[in-house]
Amino acid sequence: MSGDNRKPNVLQTCLGRAQDIAQLTEYVDNSIVSKTVLDKPAGTITLFAFDKGQRLSEHTAPYDAVVQIVDGSACLTIGGKDVNVSAGQIIIMPANVPHAVAATERFKMLLTMIRS
Repeated sequence: MSGDNRKPNVLQTCLGRAQDIAQLTEYVDNSIVSKTVLDKPAGTITLFAFDKGQRLSEHTAPYDAVVQIVDGSACLTIGGKDVNVSAGQIIIMPANVPHAVAATERFKMLLTMIRS
């Protein structure tokens, strides 16, 4: 994105050091926790921890989003179709297609959004 004046954001604990991704964020009762790993004009990487029963309501994004399940399992709804995903799996939520996230149990996911 040209003209984007945002300062790049990097999770310093990962800069040049290997980290256990599942340990970078903790579960919080009745909450969704997010931690930005990397935020640059070309895209973002964000780690989420969802408590059981938490959800993101249906929405769209103008960019493809890659979801990697780090721990547990969840139900993603993409274009009106439910997809169950679990630890070790990856799925792409296409740009401009409505999607939602529901935590059927506690789970963690890494979301990579590519902006260009």
